[in-house]
Amino acid sequence: MIVRLATPDDAATLAAISLKTFVDAFAAENRAEDMEAYTSVAFGESQQRRELETTGIVTLLGEQDGEAIAYAQLRHTPGAAFGDVELARFYVDRSHHGRGIAQSLMDAVIVHARTFGGTRLWLGVWERNLRAIAFYRKIGFVQCATQPFLLGSDLQTDWVMSRTL
Repeated sequence: MIVRLATPDDAATLAAISLKTFVDAFAAENRAEDMEAYTSVAFGESQQRRELETTGIVTLLGEQDGEAIAYAQLRHTPGAAFGDVELARFYVDRSHHGRGIAQSLMDAVIVHARTFGGTRLWLGVWERNLRAIAFYRKIGFVQCATQPFLLGSDLQTDWVMSRTL
């Protein structure tokens, strides 16, 4: 897998993998109308282009044989706690699970978080996403709080996890 910085030209590709991986991860445990309400706003091509053009957001795209198979999005918000970088999205296509792709992508995330001057990486993960929680724990993240996440009309709970860089 090659990990590279996504550009605005990647908006359509990013929209497609974002939608696919989110639906694969969460559709089975959520109502279709809640999934549609969220994904129609969060993962469209124009939304991806806006995010790719926003200062303080870096999106990494993992590709294999020219195909997008994973992506991660980092956000460094001015005014956030000194050294905090948010890992806002981190997804690997289901067909590539168990192949070390997530670890390779996380290695790239850590390098880029440090370029923001990051000393702590944090993320929100759905409390029922046990596979992701296990991965994050394995690589040094610990739960430090919870936060609400609104999926359509369903108010859910995300664990906030962090690790030092």
